[in-house]
Amino acid sequence: MTEGHTITIEQGDQHVRVVHGGQILAETDRPLVLRETGCPDRYYIPAEDVRADLLTPSGTHTVCPFKGTASYWSLPDAADLVWAYPSPKPDIARIKDHFCFYEAEVS
Repeated sequence: MTEGHTITIEQGDQHVRVVHGGQILAETDRPLVLRETGCPDRYYIPAEDVRADLLTPSGTHTVCPFKGTASYWSLPDAADLVWAYPSPKPDIARIKDHFCFYEAEVS
């Protein structure tokens, strides 16, 4: 990481649920919690706990100098709602095969 910028990843035990339009898109008790300088905490959900069958791959890709290239997925009424890093940088390799949503309920 560059000086002053940190990313930490911890195994969470929070219950995380993602609901959109009344439909559960993801639900897990084993999220990874990613904390990054200047960003809100993000919950990365294991792929097995995501209803990927409801998501459509998007053509959107973004590049983070710290995490790598992100790919995005959409719903018919919510573009680029979820993202993942298929080949994350080595320092954050734990988030491989995990999805992150803009909207997540934590309990």
